[in-house]
Amino acid sequence: MSKKNHIDVITMGCSKNLVDSEVLIRLFEKNGYTCDHDSETPSGDIVVINTCSFIEDAKQESIDMILRFADAKEKGLIRQLFVMGCLSQRYKQELEAEIPQVDRYYGKFDFKQLAEDLGTVSATSAQTPHGRQQSRSLTTPSHYAYLKISEGCNRHCAYCAIPIITGQHVSRPQEEILEEVRDLVNGGVKELQVIAQELTYYGVDIDGRQHIAELVEAIADVPGVEWVRLHYAYPTHFPKDLLKVMRRKQNVCKYLDIAFQHVSDKMLQAMRRNFTKEDTYQLIRDIREHVPGIALRTTLMVGFPGETEEDFQELMEFVKWARFERMGAFAYSEEDGTYSAIHYQDDIPAEVKNDRLSRLMRLQQRISTEMQADFIGRSVRTIIDRREGDYYIGRTEFSSPEVDPEVLVSAKDTSLNIGQFYDVVIDDANEFDLYGHTNQ
Repeated sequence: MSKKNHIDVITMGCSKNLVDSEVLIRLFEKNGYTCDHDSETPSGDIVVINTCSFIEDAKQESIDMILRFADAKEKGLIRQLFVMGCLSQRYKQELEAEIPQVDRYYGKFDFKQLAEDLGTVSATSAQTPHGRQQSRSLTTPSHYAYLKISEGCNRHCAYCAIPIITGQHVSRPQEEILEEVRDLVNGGVKELQVIAQELTYYGVDIDGRQHIAELVEAIADVPGVEWVRLHYAYPTHFPKDLLKVMRRKQNVCKYLDIAFQHVSDKMLQAMRRNFTKEDTYQLIRDIREHVPGIALRTTLMVGFPGETEEDFQELMEFVKWARFERMGAFAYSEEDGTYSAIHYQDDIPAEVKNDRLSRLMRLQQRISTEMQADFIGRSVRTIIDRREGDYYIGRTEFSSPEVDPEVLVSAKDTSLNIGQFYDVVIDDANEFDLYGHTNQ
C-alpha cells in the first residue's frame, strides 16, 4: 500500500476520544486506506489528530501536536492534515485563523464526514440496519475494549467545560449497546471498560430513571464477558442498586471510578457539586459495605478559587481517612465559558496550587505503597496484556489499563499467553507495580 493510501490517526485525551478514533479508522479501512494509530513515527501521507480540551494542559498538548504536523506539512513531509475532536468542536474558528495549514477542522460529532470526504463510504452505509455503527477497528489489545454508553453531560459543575463541548447527556439504547458487546465478544474481547462522561445518569434522558444497574447486569450476562469495569461515576444521587449488581455479579470488577473533586463543604458548594462533606463520607462507607474489597479510583482538585489552607487540610484528612486504592489529582485551570470563569476570580497563585498538588500526591504515594504491600503473599486473578522485555505485564480486577498499577511476571521461567487469565502469587510490590509468579 502506497504512502498516499496510508493514514496516521493520533488520539489525544480520554478513552471516549479513543472510541471515536476507532470508529473513524474502521470507516477509513472500508474506503481502502491502511491506518496506524498513535505511531511513534507516523509514515502516512495523511494525518488526523483527535484533540482534547478538558483542561489547559490538554488543550496545549493538542495545539502542540497540531503545530508539529502543520510544520511537517509545510516541509512537504505529509500531504494533508485534518483535526477533529473536542478542541476543534469548541475553538474551530480560532484554530482556522491561527493554524490555516490544517486542511479542514471537524468537531466532536461530525467527524464521520471526514471519511466521506476522503472516500466513497458514507457514515450511513457503514451502519447496521438498526442504525448502529459497525464494529470499530480496535486500537487496544484484542482482549479488551472501551464501551461508550452515552455522550454529553447534564451535570454543570462550576469548573467543567465538558457540557459546553459535548452538550446534553444522550444515552445509547440498551439493545444497541448489548449488540455491540456481543460483536466485541465474538471478536475476542473478554474485558469491557464501560465509559461515559457520567455513567450513573444513564437512562435518565430516556424515561427519567437511572438504568445503569440494569445495563451493567445485562452486559455481565452476555456469554463470554469475563470482566466489566466502570468508569466516571458521579456521587450525587448515586444509584445504590448498582452496588447490588457489583456484589452479585462475579464478572463485574470490584472497581469504581468516581470523582469526588473535594470534600470541604465550602469548596463543594462553590464547585456546584450538589453534594456535602457528610454525603461524601457516607457514600464511601456505603460503597465499601455493599462491595467488600472494592478498589475506588477518584480524582481530586486543588487550587479552586477561594480554596484556603484550611480547605486543603480538610482534603488531606479526607484522603488519609478514605485511603483510596487509586487516586489522581490536578490543579484548577480556568476554562472559558464555565460558571467559575464567569463568576469567580482565579485567585490561587500557581506556586500555591503546585505545592498543594505535590503535598496531596506525596500523601497518596505513601498510602498506595502501603496498600500495594498488602498484596504480597496473595494469589490474584490476572489478565496478561502484553510482554515487555523480560516480563509479562498484566492487571488484576482492581486496575484499569494504562492508569493503574500493573502485575509483572518474569518471562524467564514461564510462558504465558497474551489475553489469558492466570492466578499470580504476589512476591513483591512498590507504589506502581506488583511482582509475582505463576505455577505455569
